[in-house]
Amino acid sequence: MLDQTRLPVADERVRLRPLRASDATGYTTGSADADVRSYAHLPEPEYTPESVRRMIERDAAPGLERGDLAVLAIAEAESDAFAGSLVIFDVSADGAEVGFWLHPEARGKGYASAALSLAAEFARTSGLRTLTARTVPDNIGSQRVLGAAGFEQGGSEAGITPSGQRVELMHYALQLRDRA
Repeated sequence: MLDQTRLPVADERVRLRPLRASDATGYTTGSADADVRSYAHLPEPEYTPESVRRMIERDAAPGLERGDLAVLAIAEAESDAFAGSLVIFDVSADGAEVGFWLHPEARGKGYASAALSLAAEFARTSGLRTLTARTVPDNIGSQRVLGAAGFEQGGSEAGITPSGQRVELMHYALQLRDRA
């Protein structure tokens, strides 16, 4: 289970923290981006500030409280401004899956790889041993970010995305090791 008391986690670039109602507009505009729509496979076909606030109240906050779902904000470290979202889901006793997307204005700054490193630290200190991720073969950006964050590519197979689409998915895994 995820330990919400371990949040937020931060480095010099980003802060990984629970999603807030004040992030709703940034989430809405970011999730409307064509690349996010194509590659993030979000559960909802469209978001509005109100639907994001409802999602936080209905799913994100209770999931974090239970420890089986973390819908988090990737925020700029200095300003705490919303830069994207990272989700840890399908949590088991030993592992979980991670997915992420960045607002178009936040891309190219190293935020995604920093957020994945922070997610790994959060998962490790919560007692998990493995983080997995999946992406489609043509999402080269995510493949690069996952590789840079230490995820190792495994096989690929058809699977169902959070949006319910059946697509070919490349599988990645990161073994979380205790610090020496």
